[in-house]
Amino acid sequence: MPLWLASDPLVLASKSEVRRAVLEAAGLPVVPVPADIDERAIEKRARGPKDVAMLLAREKAKAVAARMPGRLVLGADQTLSLGAERFSKPAGRDGARAQLLQLRGKTHELHSGIALVRDAEVLFEDCAVARLSMRNFSEPFLETYLDGAGASVSQSVGGYQLEKTGIHLFEKIEGDHFTILGMPLFSLLPFLRTQKFLVE
Repeated sequence: MPLWLASDPLVLASKSEVRRAVLEAAGLPVVPVPADIDERAIEKRARGPKDVAMLLAREKAKAVAARMPGRLVLGADQTLSLGAERFSKPAGRDGARAQLLQLRGKTHELHSGIALVRDAEVLFEDCAVARLSMRNFSEPFLETYLDGAGASVSQSVGGYQLEKTGIHLFEKIEGDHFTILGMPLFSLLPFLRTQKFLVE
């Protein structure tokens, strides 16, 4: 008997390979359908990092759900904040270097928002937070890290992927691994079970 009980796979309103892999590793069948929305315009309607993550997750899910009637659509988004400043994906190596130097030796927060939508109805939403403390690494280390990470520094907010060599940037992490990867499973899976989409 499969874990997933719904008749159709879960639709993931994201092009993130990491989020898809996290869901599939947990036994959920996933169909990725990226949302075509103007994220920068939507961000202006939100106030803080948590609000931005939640709003973008919701709008992504709604946009895809409007094109796929009756399907369960999961939207997700993640923001990174250092105090009052919010970061976006860096533009290339130089942008990643500048961001990482700004984060070096400090603790920042990742807000991972998710929203589950069917048709126009938001069935569930949540935002989990992780706090990550970067070590005070040397500039020669940073250049070595950037050499090895290559183009991936532009693929995630903050310029690092914790599941890869980005782990070398940190000295302490508070929060679960799934939140850091942008898919807070510890809130999503219980909801799916209560709705009989997963075996209890």
